[in-house]
Amino acid sequence: MAKSAMTDEQLKERKKRALQMIKILEKLFPEAHIALNFENNWQLLIAVILSAQCTDKKVNEVTQSLFQKYKTLDDYVNANVLEFEKDIKPTGFYHTKAKNILAAAKLVKEKWGGEVPRTMENIMMLPGVARKTANVVLGNAYGVRDGIAVDTHVRRLALKFDLTRHENPDKIEQDLLRIIPKKYWFPFTYMLIDYGRSVCVRKKHPCKDHPLSKIFPPAAERWF
Repeated sequence: MAKSAMTDEQLKERKKRALQMIKILEKLFPEAHIALNFENNWQLLIAVILSAQCTDKKVNEVTQSLFQKYKTLDDYVNANVLEFEKDIKPTGFYHTKAKNILAAAKLVKEKWGGEVPRTMENIMMLPGVARKTANVVLGNAYGVRDGIAVDTHVRRLALKFDLTRHENPDKIEQDLLRIIPKKYWFPFTYMLIDYGRSVCVRKKHPCKDHPLSKIFPPAAERWF
């Protein structure tokens, strides 16, 4: 069943609740940032692609040796697919990830002169790059705030705190963009991720006394 559009009253309520949440999150996690390790924009793109259906911790374990073995963009352009698959296998879905990363390397070199694209339109031309990956890379690489990255924590908590009624990440992002001021689009993702990891974890547990639940009590009974 299709979700109904957000009413003006819902929009007003959600804007107010989102700002209340942001104020609390800023105090709890003033240094919230991406947990993936990288030294340049190309490594960032690789790490984000590898993080699909994989923990940041595992990705960092894999990239520690991967980035030592493949030091330049040309190393990826010239990489052996089967060998590269073995190098990233612990991150899961390694056939698809290897295919996308190596194809992206060639496209970045041939079309953008070795530089990771800096616009949403261009970066989404790369294999394996959807809006979440694009938002993460653009925000961390270039400070571009063109959207909100909706990962599993953001999705879960956006539903829990009734910031959206949608379950599809792209539709969740569109709802969030309407209620969150643009200056918070980038940090909001990482503050929610930290909250989801350290305060309100995914498994069912008592959370009525959690900081965000206190401003929206119904959240204590909502699980996604």
